[in-house]
Amino acid sequence: MSDTRAAGTTAANATAPHATAPHATAAIVLGDNQYGKAEVRLLRVDRDTPRHRITELSVTSQLRGDFASAHLVGDNAPVVATDTQKNTVFALAKDGVGAPEEFALRLAEHFTSGFDWVSGGRWLVKQYTWERIPTTLADNATDGTHDHAFVKGGTETRTAVVQRDGDDVFVVAGLEDLSVLKSTGSEFHGFPRDRYTTLAETDDRILATSVTARWRYTTADVDYDALYADVRRLLLETFADVHSFALQQTLYKMGERVLHEHPEIGEIRFSMPNLHHFLVDLAPFGMDNPGEVFYAADRPYGLIEAEVRRADVAPDPRAWSTVAGFC
Repeated sequence: MSDTRAAGTTAANATAPHATAPHATAAIVLGDNQYGKAEVRLLRVDRDTPRHRITELSVTSQLRGDFASAHLVGDNAPVVATDTQKNTVFALAKDGVGAPEEFALRLAEHFTSGFDWVSGGRWLVKQYTWERIPTTLADNATDGTHDHAFVKGGTETRTAVVQRDGDDVFVVAGLEDLSVLKSTGSEFHGFPRDRYTTLAETDDRILATSVTARWRYTTADVDYDALYADVRRLLLETFADVHSFALQQTLYKMGERVLHEHPEIGEIRFSMPNLHHFLVDLAPFGMDNPGEVFYAADRPYGLIEAEVRRADVAPDPRAWSTVAGFC
């Protein structure tokens, strides 16, 4: 095979005839950053009376501020060790936990007031549900439940995210994995059809979902425990009471009712999978199935997400800046 390269052309520059001199390197700078200890598991037992109380938490602490030297030159002088953050979680729990929002606010105040270069951060607290075990043993029972024996409660986990930016503090409360189901009172029809549509319309179906909801408080003057309990109640009541034509409609009604009842909340966000239940065809076995036996499909699933907010409350993206996913 003959070589048709022009005289003086090397193999290297023959393959890149349009190569030019490199451009000047653009400046590279450190962007937003945070660090801390994730998922510190904590169980607090309150023993001030013979009837004990337990609180189980998962706490994530992440600090923001002037940490440039740690990233740029490996100078750890400003780095509050993640192990220190873990130990602080345990130490502050010694004085009691309270509502998860309150515990996160205490952590925020501790780190921003204790270290001048820490200007803010993010503190996520998840609280797991425990319930007292019912018992008839009079020696260890009050109101029909055991004084110091517990069983894991409902499916949901309570959440709280506190973000601090200087003097600005944002509190976003919520819950996740709240599993709910209606065996009737739900329809789905009137949707567009094309060549790929196989879903049959229905005027009676199972509606099931696992609710993740988070809401932003517009004031700090609230009883976090009482508000959480009432928001949960409203979510459940609305899901049960609304005759649903779509999960989107049910979601909106749930958010609308929460905002009507609680002016302390500026907005609420939902992520709700449509957990499908398909009627099993028992005809091959010579059996009828009038809406009694279903196949519970775990995936794929529809995923409905939306925010319901007050038109007169300005959104603040800083409250949601590190909340994973839609909410």
